[in-house]
Amino acid sequence: MLIELLTLFPDFFSSPLSQSMLQRAQSQGAVEFRILNLRDFTEDRHRVVDDRPFGGGPGMVLKIEPLVRAIRAVRDQDPEVRVILLSPRGFLLTQDKAKELAELKHLLLICGHYEGVDDRLRFFVDTELSIGDYILTGGETPALVVVDALTRLLPGVLGGEGAVEEESFETGLLEYPHYTRPRDFEGHEAPEILLSGDHQRIARWRREEALRRTAEQRPDLLEKAVLEDEDREFLATLTDSLQKD
Repeated sequence: MLIELLTLFPDFFSSPLSQSMLQRAQSQGAVEFRILNLRDFTEDRHRVVDDRPFGGGPGMVLKIEPLVRAIRAVRDQDPEVRVILLSPRGFLLTQDKAKELAELKHLLLICGHYEGVDDRLRFFVDTELSIGDYILTGGETPALVVVDALTRLLPGVLGGEGAVEEESFETGLLEYPHYTRPRDFEGHEAPEILLSGDHQRIARWRREEALRRTAEQRPDLLEKAVLEDEDREFLATLTDSLQKD
């Protein structure tokens, strides 16, 4: 997979893309990252990429000309590239959306900045994507979130089979709790069942803990989760217990 990032701040990505899972994914050949400097697509001597907004108001707006030149340059190389603008008004990034995007071969992520981009850019991108309902300084941080979410889904990146399938949101639930040595830390003990060696009981305990966490912390997820009859029975018991408390 090739992921290109169009930004005013190329150095922003230097360290994150060279660390941990993202670095391993590149060394394995699962993904390639290319950083494009928006100023390289200007045509004036001062490499200006922003201007004051029509109608007045605070801040500056990214000009449309260099943005479109950059998009066209990438599309000239690969007409099939999916062009995505990181924007607070875009579709929300979810695990299902990440899976969909991870199936693609080539992405161009556009990082906005300042007060935003000239709105006419929407005629030149394929979609807009948001990572949540809050304000950030620019699109670089959201772009990194997208990069991380997609890269870990690529075949072989996380190693063992099932490494992705058991994580939060993959089953529609939050992930079950994890423990490791020491067994007892300052009076807080790891659950006895995890040391029992009974894998069937452990699997059920983990499922119930995932259900419990989701019901307590993100009950909205249960509306779309795929649940078995046994899961529903446990949730009913859990609800009765919470009401009594």
